[in-house]
Amino acid sequence: MLPLTGCNVGPKYSRAPVDTPPAYKELDGWKLAQPQDTALKGNWWELFGDPELNSLEDQVKVSNQNVVSAAAAFLVARAMVKEARSQLFPTVTVGPGITWSHPSATLGTGVVGTGGTGGAGTFTDYTLPFDASYQVDLWGKIRNQVKANIYAAQASAADLQNVLLTAQAEVAVDYFNLRSQDAQKHLLDDTVKAYQASLDLTKALFETGIDNEEAVDLAETQLDTAIAQDTNLGILRAQYEHAIAVLIGKTPAEFSIAVKPLDTNPPAIPVGVPSALLERRPDVAAGERGMAQANAQIGVARAAYFPSLTLSASLGLESSKIAKWFTWPSRFFSAGPQMSETLYDGGLRRSTVQQYRANYDETIANYRQDVLTALQQVEDDLASLRILEQEYQEQDTAVKSAQNTLRVATDRYKLGLDPYLNVITAQTALLTNQQTEVSLRMEQMQSSVQLIEALGGGWDSSQLPNGASMIAQP
Repeated sequence: MLPLTGCNVGPKYSRAPVDTPPAYKELDGWKLAQPQDTALKGNWWELFGDPELNSLEDQVKVSNQNVVSAAAAFLVARAMVKEARSQLFPTVTVGPGITWSHPSATLGTGVVGTGGTGGAGTFTDYTLPFDASYQVDLWGKIRNQVKANIYAAQASAADLQNVLLTAQAEVAVDYFNLRSQDAQKHLLDDTVKAYQASLDLTKALFETGIDNEEAVDLAETQLDTAIAQDTNLGILRAQYEHAIAVLIGKTPAEFSIAVKPLDTNPPAIPVGVPSALLERRPDVAAGERGMAQANAQIGVARAAYFPSLTLSASLGLESSKIAKWFTWPSRFFSAGPQMSETLYDGGLRRSTVQQYRANYDETIANYRQDVLTALQQVEDDLASLRILEQEYQEQDTAVKSAQNTLRVATDRYKLGLDPYLNVITAQTALLTNQQTEVSLRMEQMQSSVQLIEALGGGWDSSQLPNGASMIAQP
């Protein structure tokens, strides 16, 4: 720590106040089965209880290239902290040199020195100078720049966490979408079998003269349509599988996921209070650190109004003979302070301060907007989960009703009371309702992931590196 420091002309930083409600509106009248913890912790994806999803998520932090890029950006920001801090210390240089010179003969003998080691009129000068300079941080310019770089590095660390959270959420969403496709495939596989049985029934009734050929054609058409739908599901499943591969840093060619229908229910998610988003959302934390950085830069700009003081010194050895280079009489030194002050700059300093003040005001507005957006996203996802839960229950009732309708229509067809068209109508209604039920479950899982992402995952701002740790890092 250097003793030669002065006052700090930068403004004191305090987080800009934001209004947050005491509770989320969309929790009124409905709550998930709340666990005891009031906030997400650790590996949030473990809430879903799916070992395969856990394995995929573990690979994101290591292999996702967007995460790797964000990690490198943080290392750049951390290095810039050390670059700024280096200005708090003196700069010492050494420049040993040997100079041969031969004056012009037309200048006369007045230029002849005390001697030389070369030929007549040629001189050699051996020098070993050490130069030191130190800019005294009288007004906190350097200290504020160090602070600004620390805050920027912390914002970069928060950005890294946000990129990681986004990638992890994308993996979970794509995974549940893929499993939803597996569930749709399982449903259509069963439907194809049922339609094949219905076709066999119409053929048997046609052969016995109870039904006509039109019923057979209708049954065949319905079966072929279901087979085509079943085949088409492979497109989306392949795309989700490829997307997951890229998210975990693999090529699609080397990655595959075995078929397993979606059988996971939405987990209980601890929501907490709205004010917690200020600490738990990495994007909000990055905005707050950007605000602190902008405040520190005002101090850097203000310091330009005051004079700067530089201490410099030079010492070393100089001789025209190498044998006397390292002797005491060959020493030389000089030292002294230098102060400078700008008398007129055409309004440059004033405009610079105005620029940084406006930039600070901009970061405040952006920070408050980030908080509002975060609150909106949580409310959106809470509303989505609440409404989807009700809709899923209603859809489950609709599926049971469609199953009963199909059973009655099939029995009446077998007895010759109704045409086969009634069976087809009931089968189509059942399949549509079953597909809707699978889609609703997928939407529930997707909204659960999005709610966790909106709440910041298991992260909080206490995990941001402090200035001391960044300076101490190798």
